[in-house]
Amino acid sequence: MENHLELHKEVRERVETIRSRDRRYHADAYLFVIDVVEAVLLEIVRMRHISGSELCRGLRTLATARFGPMAKEVLNFWGVRSTEDFGNIVFNLVDAGLLLKTEHDRIEDFIDVYDFGEVFERNYFEA
Repeated sequence: MENHLELHKEVRERVETIRSRDRRYHADAYLFVIDVVEAVLLEIVRMRHISGSELCRGLRTLATARFGPMAKEVLNFWGVRSTEDFGNIVFNLVDAGLLLKTEHDRIEDFIDVYDFGEVFERNYFEA
């Protein structure tokens, strides 16, 4: 348990370091993205790299499950208004050493993966 608390403290400290350089996103947005990476990794059969589009799908799934019809508002409060914002957060986490990337990963992998209004509003209320 103590190791888990130390790891959590280190992650929070690194997120605050990121935010000292880039204040666009709330600290909770970074922690949420880390939760999503863990959730997506648990769903795949064998450990492998996760693509930007897979991560965006995981973000949509977890945000909808966790926040329901308020998902878009929560994400917007955190400064996240598009899948490109997810990409910016991911690359900030990579720069901080909290996530890894391959030479094939690009910020462009996160641009326009889906429209927030479409997936968090229209699709939620039509389901």
